Amino acid sequence: MLKVLIPTIMLFPTIWLVSPKWLWSTTTAHSLLIALISLTWFKWTSETGWTSSNMYLATDPLSTPLLVLTCWLLPLMILASQNHINPEPINRQRSYITLLASLQTFLIMAFGATEIIMFYIMFEATLIPTLIIITRWGNQTERLNAGTYFLFYTLAGSLPLLVALLLLQQSTGTLSMLVLQYSQPLQLNSWGHMIWWAGCLIAFLVKMPLYGVHLWLPKAHVEAPVAGSMVLAAVLLKLGGYGMMRMMVMLDPLSKELAYPFIILALWGIIMTGSICLRQTDLKSLIAYSSVSHMGLVAGGILIQTPWGFSGAIILMIAHGLVSSALFCLANTAYERTHSRTMILARGLQVIFPLTAVWWFIANLANLALPPLPNLMGEIMIITTLFSWSPWTILMTGLGTLITAGYSLYMFLMSQRSPTPNHITGLQPFHTREHLLMALHLIPVLLLVTKPELMWGWCY
Repeated sequence: MLKVLIPTIMLFPTIWLVSPKWLWSTTTAHSLLIALISLTWFKWTSETGWTSSNMYLATDPLSTPLLVLTCWLLPLMILASQNHINPEPINRQRSYITLLASLQTFLIMAFGATEIIMFYIMFEATLIPTLIIITRWGNQTERLNAGTYFLFYTLAGSLPLLVALLLLQQSTGTLSMLVLQYSQPLQLNSWGHMIWWAGCLIAFLVKMPLYGVHLWLPKAHVEAPVAGSMVLAAVLLKLGGYGMMRMMVMLDPLSKELAYPFIILALWGIIMTGSICLRQTDLKSLIAYSSVSHMGLVAGGILIQTPWGFSGAIILMIAHGLVSSALFCLANTAYERTHSRTMILARGLQVIFPLTAVWWFIANLANLALPPLPNLMGEIMIITTLFSWSPWTILMTGLGTLITAGYSLYMFLMSQRSPTPNHITGLQPFHTREHLLMALHLIPVLLLVTKPELMWGWCY
């Protein structure tokens, strides 16, 4: 764990001491090196599940793919931000990259934590850099409003979790994930226990976000700069799913009854947010709502608590993280050239940028879960699990899949295939940097198909 954490912490002096001319290339190279080192976590040697260098930081098959995704994303965020942060004063550039690096540090400590209270502290700490990135470097005047939504939704959801954790510590005497799995099952049967159960999960359901408490997400995505959108879609939403998987172990007897409303809400959310996507005019907003719909499927898979559901949830989280981040990068490249996110104003781009249209095509097909991509693998596992739990769910999940295909194709046709308006024929061509960025997002998605056991958790 320290072989990645220490180089990440050493990024901070690098950012502040390197000469202005070399700032972007040095930080990109350094973070890419960290990402490559993090791949060594996949070399699985332990038979017990957990591999730890000390008592507080450890990896296991559930956290490893999420940790690697976190490390992989930092160089991509720095690459994506270069164009629009470059004109700013050098100290602002340095502080921007510092915020991204601090976000990675917090996330590594969140996903690697063995103590639930440490996970909780890091879960909350990720709020601070994200909030500063949204409110300081956001695009529109609405960004303060979006930041407020983001902060208060997350805080209001998280406070019950803190109380629930303190109660858990009082009743079991430990909050270590290594020990809790062997402790006596809790006898949960009263009304107070039901409230405790809800308190444990609501923070994560808000973060995922579950339909109904999702209103902060489209606002935050639309107002955030590209790196903010990327890290929100790719990693911060996954904190919710990861936390739920860790907490579900302890909530067992009550989950059978109390999970019903949340599963129903998640499935209803897939259809509702998909329908909202079908009538979006704003490109980033459409991608943000599609994230809510995919995360609804993940929430359903986790709440049912079967090995297939868990596996499908992890696979879909990893695949969605890469694909959603890629779509935000593409939306940003179009925005940097046309200065508009309205799809009707920036359409017919295939004629001007044929190679970029290929990236759009691959990202959209991945988003609608085309075989043999890992998105399909995750979705099919979750849909199968839901179907075996209750055959009626096939109506919701089937309709959701259909709508997903609908809005993904709508997004592709609107942005790439319509007649090109005259006002965008003189746009500057795409840079190698942007093509590299897309390749680094989509090649891992294609490679994961060949070795899915890297990300399907404990099920092998």
